[in-house]
This record gives sequence, C-alpha cells and structure tokens, in this order.
Amino acid sequence: MARAISDAVEKEEHLLVQAGTGTGKSLAYLVPSLLVEGPVVVSTATLALQSQLVEHDLPRLADAVEPLLGRRPTFAVLKGRHHYVCLARLEGTSAEEPEDGLFDIGEASSTSRPTKWLGEAGRLGKQIDRLRDWAMETETGDRDELDPGVDDSAWKLVSMPARECVGAQRCPYGAECFAEASRARAREADIVVTNHSLLAVDMLTGRQIIPPHELLVVDEAHELVDRVSSASQAELTPEQLERAARRCRPYVDDEVADRLMEAGDVLTVALAEVPAGRVVGALPDVLAEALTLLDAGGRKAVEAIGEVRADDADPVRKQQARTMVADLTKVAQRMIANAEHDVAWIERDDRGRRAVVIAPLSVAGTLSNHLFSERTVVATSATLALGGQFDTVARSLGLPVAAERPSNAATPAEEAREAVVRADEARDTAGLEWSSLDVGSPFDYAKQGILYVAAHLPKPQTSGLSEAAANEMVELVQALGGRALGLFSSRKAAERAAEVLRARTPGITILLQGEESLPILVRKFRQDRNSCLLGVMSLWQGVDVPGDACQLVIIDRLPFPRPDEPLSAARSDAVQAAGGSGFAAVSVPIAAVRLAQGVGRLIRSRGDKGVVAVLDSRLEHATSYGPFLRKSLPPFWYTTKPEIVRGALRRLAAS
Repeated sequence: MARAISDAVEKEEHLLVQAGTGTGKSLAYLVPSLLVEGPVVVSTATLALQSQLVEHDLPRLADAVEPLLGRRPTFAVLKGRHHYVCLARLEGTSAEEPEDGLFDIGEASSTSRPTKWLGEAGRLGKQIDRLRDWAMETETGDRDELDPGVDDSAWKLVSMPARECVGAQRCPYGAECFAEASRARAREADIVVTNHSLLAVDMLTGRQIIPPHELLVVDEAHELVDRVSSASQAELTPEQLERAARRCRPYVDDEVADRLMEAGDVLTVALAEVPAGRVVGALPDVLAEALTLLDAGGRKAVEAIGEVRADDADPVRKQQARTMVADLTKVAQRMIANAEHDVAWIERDDRGRRAVVIAPLSVAGTLSNHLFSERTVVATSATLALGGQFDTVARSLGLPVAAERPSNAATPAEEAREAVVRADEARDTAGLEWSSLDVGSPFDYAKQGILYVAAHLPKPQTSGLSEAAANEMVELVQALGGRALGLFSSRKAAERAAEVLRARTPGITILLQGEESLPILVRKFRQDRNSCLLGVMSLWQGVDVPGDACQLVIIDRLPFPRPDEPLSAARSDAVQAAGGSGFAAVSVPIAAVRLAQGVGRLIRSRGDKGVVAVLDSRLEHATSYGPFLRKSLPPFWYTTKPEIVRGALRRLAAS
C-alpha cells in the first residue's frame, strides 16, 4: 500500500485502497506522506481514528523517522471554528438572559420557559465562569482538551460558527484567536489531520480553510459521500426565523423584523399542515407562501443591516445577525427554485421538532469538480470494493468508470448514441485517472470465522423481530453462553430481542443500547463473558471488541435503507426514471457498506474466532443481489446449516 501511494503521487494519479482491519493502513499512508513536498492532509470520519493518529501513530512515526530525516516531522490537528472557544463571544456572553441553544425545541412551552430557564441559567452561569477561567490558561482553546467538559448549550454560547465570524482583521481579539492559531500551525506542519465535515466545507467554499497541499488522504472513505451530502444540506424551522428576527431587530426597523416573524408564523402553519416525508412536484401553497415571505423579508433585512465595519459598536453581533438572515434567505431561495438536482422533505422528530429540509440529489458532481482538482487523492477504507469491485464507490465519488457497451445495442443508431454518452463522460472526467488496490488482510477469515445465513427462516416482513428469528437468536446465544453482539435494523427489533433473551436465557446479562451510555455498555460487554450487547445502527461500526469477549455477531436483517428515507428514495426514483433499477443502484450498495461494517465487528485481531449469523434468508436466496452482498464481505467459511453453527459455538464456549 505504501508503494502504491508513492507511485500514485509520482504519477499524479488518484488511488482507491481497500485495507481491512489489521493491515496497518495508517502507517502505510503516513510513511510515504513524509516524502511529499509541503503539507499532506489526512481526513477521517470519526474522532476515534483522529485520536489514534494524533496520540499514537504520528508520535511513534516521528520517533522512528527522526534519525533518518535529520529532523522531527511535525503534525497538527485542524478543526472547524466552532471547536475553539471564541474570546469575542466569551467577552459578551452572560447566562443572565436566555440565549440561542438554551432550550431544546419542543421541550417547554413559552409559559413554562421562565421557570425552567432560572435553573438552566444558574447551571450555565457556572459553566461559563469555568470556561472564562479555562480560556485564560489554555494554549489551544480546543474543546476536546476541556476536562471535565461542558454542555453543548454552554459551549454554543462561547464558540463562533465560521459563517458568523467577522474575521481576524475586524475582530478586537483577532490577534489572540485560537482558531486562527490552529490554522497557522496547520500551515507549518508536515501532516495535517482533519475531518470529513471540515473537508466538505472547505470544498464547498472554494478551498480557503485547509492549507494548500499536493496529497490528500481520505481515511474511512466510505463515509465521505454522506458527510458531503450533510454539508450541502440545509433546513428551515420556525424557531430559526424567530431567532433571526430577534437578532436583527437592533439594526432594522420593526416592520422589517416583523416580516421575518410573519414568515415564521406561516412556516409553523405549513409544517403542521404538510405531511412528513418527501415533497414531490410543486411546493404546497402554504409552504411556498412561507418561503416567499422569508425571501422578501430576508433581503430587506440584509439590506437594512448593511455592511459590517470594524468601528461598529458591536461588529460580532452585527455579523451574526447579518449572516443568519442571509443564510436563511439563501435557503428559502433554493427551496423556491425547487431544482431537479435537489430533494426537499418535511422532517419531524419524537420531541415535536419540525423542519423543512433540502439536500442535493447527488454529490458525485461536486466531488468530481472539487475533491480531485490540483492534488492527488488517496481514498482508503475497509469497505471500498463492493461486490468485489471498486466501480460503485468510484462512481459515487465522481470518478469515471469504464462504460460497458450494452448487449442490446444492436442498431448503428443505438451504438452511435452510446458513443456520444461515453465521449461526454470522458470530457466531464478528464484528468481523473485513478487506480485501485485491495491489499487483503492479515487475518485467515476462512479459519477464524463462519458466515452463517439462516436460509430456512421466512423472509422478514415487518420492522420488528419475527418469532422465528427470535427463536434462532436464542438458540445461538444459548450455544455460546453470551459473548454476542446483536446488530438490529430498528429500535423496536432490538428491544424485542432484549425482552426475549432476558426471558429465555437466565444467567446471561443482556445490555441494551439506550439503557446506559454507549461507552459504559461497551465496557461492561468487554468485562463480562456472560453478556450480550444489543443495539442499532451506531453499533454497526462504532464498537471494537477484540478477543473472546465478542465471538458471535447477530444481524437481524439486511440493512437496506427504509423506503421512506427521502434522499435514498429520491435517488432510487431518479435511476428508475432513467431506465435503471433504483433498488440495485442505490439500496443494494448502501446495504453492502452497512453489512460489511457490521460483519467487521467480529474479527479484530489474528487470535479472534467466531460466527457472524445473518437471520435474513434473502442473503442466500435473493439471486439478484445476494451474491453481490456476500462478495462485499470478508471471505469467511460459509454455511446455511444451523446444526453446524451451533456445534461450532458450543466448542468455542468450551475452549
């Protein structure tokens, strides 16, 4: 892998690398990075990997290569502005009056808020006082170094989103700014470690945040498309409009602020009347009215606020007001345009929060234009070769994939049309040459693990756990005596599994996600061999339990996206409209990545052994996608015979 990365840099060619657990992929990309001119940027999806790089891998590497390079390599972490305490916000912050973010939406009515606020204000006041003391001592201002931490509501009062920052030149604290200092350190470092969210924002805002570089390494690359989609997503809520009106009122006439309040009132009505889910076709009239009011009122407010000057009485608050109104206005304009490349939907959660949301149908074009230009990109993950090929992931990243001539292109006219399509694709992706590499694994999966598919079970029909699947799960857990990680497709299924196991497996501790914090649950699972840990999607890739504490991974059903997920449904419809299979092009790749991540919880070291049990017979019987999904998984020994698996689990229990 290190040689392939070195060659890619030399050839200025992009590289996709599948590297599973245990391959040492972080060292494989960090070592050749030290031979590249200027800084190299490494982007991760999770804080866990970022911490591993900064606290373990990079210091060890620096120690090892210092005698060879004749100097010690340097590295820095680069995060978004909101991760750093803002001295300007801290100076003007008080818990003596309610601020944005103090209350959870829907948590309290307007009549009950004052009583609740008194208790909240006292608690927040103490946290802000501690933050002031800490700000005088800290060298970095990084929230992750604050121990013990503070509530999100307190941190929001003392941090500054990038869009609301007036800039170092106009800020009275610009020379002391922690965020600016972090960027200065990044410009001088050999290796800069950042995250996918900031990388996405950097791409979408003209590459002004991350220092110029020739090599970008995207680790956990299977997460990048979702993070870029999230960064491109926007939403509107009545609370946002109310807050914007309140913030801009000191700088505009009451009539202008009242227009924003009126837009918020109409939006409240719209979100109550329009059903939750995707907005297909023309916008409902009441929603269009709210957006039109916001567009007109927002433009008036931005004009009235005017430009922010360094000699303004309070440039920070004025910038916040202007930015908030301008951003909301742009979102309204985007929703009014109702472009084909955007997807809009109404969102409601269990706390009563309602919003209208908009996101791009695809970010492949954005990535093609902005991710790969003027630098070499190495994208790596344990799950990039879906169905044994890199094409699906490459296409989602905006890289060109060799076009296949359709077998039914029998006429010269059809062949000519196909040639035009291929020529257009070649022009759009010119200069995006790429290669791929699967470095394999140090694990002997066929000897260390079994992939068992319960092919005799009926096809799953509901979102819960069927009686047949519950019985199968109990028999597997009883055979091993615990040590099982249950990955479920819904909260309802996980709760039903916990109920059944607690009733039918006495002596085994059943840990259910949500009953305690996840770190505590994982620690208990590691320590108690007679325990099972059950949970939903965040467990599919967030748990690392090597050794005999986890020897059975149970997956209740194939993790296809729900039919009512707005983005995946819209993408599927777009493929169908173009004459393809939306299920095959959208749902199956999503399930492949999720399934590979879940299955990967079993074998974490060379000494691990165990069974992955999939209680969804479609993985065996669905000829259209079953083989594709199985090829996306590590090469375990495969069986559909329950008696063989139960025997293997009993032997593991006795060992």
